[in-house]
Amino acid sequence: MKTPEAIRPRFPTGYIEDAKSFVPWSHVEQRLTDAINYWLCTVRPNGRPHAIPKWAVYVAEKIYFDGSPETRHARNIAAQPAVTVHLESGSDVVIVDGMARAIDRPAPALAEAIAQAYRAKYTALGYAPTADAWDNGGLFEITPLTVIAWTQFTDNPTKFVLEQS
Repeated sequence: MKTPEAIRPRFPTGYIEDAKSFVPWSHVEQRLTDAINYWLCTVRPNGRPHAIPKWAVYVAEKIYFDGSPETRHARNIAAQPAVTVHLESGSDVVIVDGMARAIDRPAPALAEAIAQAYRAKYTALGYAPTADAWDNGGLFEITPLTVIAWTQFTDNPTKFVLEQS
């Protein structure tokens, strides 16, 4: 993927008067790669929101997380795939809006890349999956559509609209 264009998010009059810069896409990708906890927001079938912290990895420009398809968030995704993912910081902000889906069995190369990324981040926390961990399902993929980011709200609020193939 080519680097997405950085634009200003739309704000009501009076919010941001003189933004000076943009957050680089490389910073967003680094934050998505390094984050330990990702807040996943889904929508219940009755329209009520649901948020949960998840361990996840950023691989090949997508966010992956795993777990039972019986969880509330997995059932929400099955009914309504639109999701938001927010990293933990309120000052070094990355908010991803995207579409999620369950993956029945990832391709071997992708499964290995995901497993390696998980092991790099979570082995010390007690989680080190192997590439065959998702052979029977339990893996979810989020394709980012837009990303809002800032490191200083009044100086560099940035929006990226990602091209999807």
